[in-house]
Amino acid sequence: MLTRAYLRASTKEQDASRARNDLQSFADERGLKVASWYVENESGASLARPELFRLLSDCHPGDVLLVEQVDRLSRLNAEDWAKLKAEITAKRVRVVALDLPTSYQLANSGDDFTSRMLDAINGMMLDMLAAIARKDYEDRRRRQRQGIDKAKSDGVYRGRPEDAKRNEAIIAMLKSGQSWNNIVSATGCSRSTLSRLAKRIASAQEA
Repeated sequence: MLTRAYLRASTKEQDASRARNDLQSFADERGLKVASWYVENESGASLARPELFRLLSDCHPGDVLLVEQVDRLSRLNAEDWAKLKAEITAKRVRVVALDLPTSYQLANSGDDFTSRMLDAINGMMLDMLAAIARKDYEDRRRRQRQGIDKAKSDGVYRGRPEDAKRNEAIIAMLKSGQSWNNIVSATGCSRSTLSRLAKRIASAQEA
């Protein structure tokens, strides 16, 4: 049985490795050896998470997927959570989360009856915590939209400030003929940003 630790943050400005010490301490206290770490900055509300699926691809039956909290694994809607959970089940991976005590009991269980009982309990708890994480995500998004709407109605909304230095570099890359895929990989910008900057270049050339 190998333990594979997964660390996630939503944006590149956040430190995805923040919880590494807590996970390492948890593993050390229970005699678990962390074989590898998988770190990424991606939204938990999306299935587009290369490191998580690389982790699952590396796993063997009985391996442990160690996370700080269930919301690091999922802020997915019900349909996408079902897909991810099916992938985890198919790989026979045991999810252990620091905020879900029964998950470690499952990973450390002995006889078949106890294992099956804890598996059922753990599955229900995972579903519940995943649903709570999704609700928290939707609530925060709703409050954010309400705040933006109010700021707009008050005439004080200015949107996210432009990263002028980064955009200058992206414009230079576009002008040099680099592919959009290479620019996205190098800068982490979205394709919508690339499209907007490409239009800006075209407008400047027409002027």
